[in-house]
Amino acid sequence: MSVAHGGVRVWLRLEGLAAFAVSTLLYARSGDGWGTFLLLILAPDLSMIGYVAGPRAGAAAYDVAHSYTLPLVLAAVGMVAGSTRMVGLALVWTAHIGIDRAVGYGLKYSTSFQDTHLGRIGGKDRARTPDAAIT
Repeated sequence: MSVAHGGVRVWLRLEGLAAFAVSTLLYARSGDGWGTFLLLILAPDLSMIGYVAGPRAGAAAYDVAHSYTLPLVLAAVGMVAGSTRMVGLALVWTAHIGIDRAVGYGLKYSTSFQDTHLGRIGGKDRARTPDAAIT
């Protein structure tokens, strides 16, 4: 299992910060209320309930909810349909993913919640090279 390290990890975390900042700025300009933003900003973390079924199911559920793919599709559908609500929801979702990535919460491997594509959460990374396995 490979994890990002060094400059690559820094760029991925900066990318997350940029996604958070741009999504939040666009949301602010959308006219939607901040109550909705605050209510929904942690909603993608409900996917962690999947860990009740084990680390493989938990990682799959978490990764689906924390990939940019679905919120970008939601934003595109919302734009085509003329739904500012859908676009607003997509912006909150991408803001959540962005801030998670900025602070080091990456996509999960099925080995453990702590094992992510950005490195191990909650301690020193055990992987030192791009191809080193997390054990």
